Amino acid sequence: MVSFDLTNFGLAEMLQLGRGLRLAAAGSTSMRAAAQSATSHLYKECVDPKTGAPACALVRFYKTHAYGALPPDDRAFARNLLRNGTPSDRMKCLTMLASAGVEPSWNSPKDSRGHRSIPLPSVQMVEGAPMIASLIRQFGLTIEAVVSPPQMAESLAGKTYNVFHVPEARGSVAIPAQDEFVVPYGVRSALGFGGVLRTGDLFAMIMFTTVPISDDTASRFRNIALEVKTLLFNFEDRETF
Repeated sequence: MVSFDLTNFGLAEMLQLGRGLRLAAAGSTSMRAAAQSATSHLYKECVDPKTGAPACALVRFYKTHAYGALPPDDRAFARNLLRNGTPSDRMKCLTMLASAGVEPSWNSPKDSRGHRSIPLPSVQMVEGAPMIASLIRQFGLTIEAVVSPPQMAESLAGKTYNVFHVPEARGSVAIPAQDEFVVPYGVRSALGFGGVLRTGDLFAMIMFTTVPISDDTASRFRNIALEVKTLLFNFEDRETF
């Protein structure tokens, strides 16, 4: 396997990483399995050139999914976060499909205490979640399109999106978990990349890195997003889990 230095990430590295992600997910029987293979590959192969340790404290893969189509455990998690009101089956939830990180509990979505399946019942709720709102806007989407039923977003499925990039994570309002995550784990930057599937659902991989990510490096992950979209393309919505 080839290791990648995110502080020196050129065209050749972009092409190699994209190919590695495709190969890692080859033969997967569900979108969740493909997402976990790709996420684990990204976590293992991006290293700090000074130490040889992983260059990411945490990598996660999310997809919006209708509440009524979630597995029972994910549905219960979202319902508990919502607290008030009865969720509709059509309500979108930002659902974690995969995770890899330095803590043992960060290597499976089912172990997440707060982010396993985040309900998105309204634009106002998303506005109150700074990182989610920032990610959506930096991707070039409106929050309305993400929380709407799939038919309203189908026309966006062919668009290429920007990356979500926070060059300096410490002190950023886009990453609220400063004292419990950013500072103790030495997170320097955040980088998200993704797009919209043919169902109209958003997908995003988010990397929290312990090395600084430049604008040039971040921009190359637009192409990595297209590679990931390609490996997810053949899965029908019922094959997500």
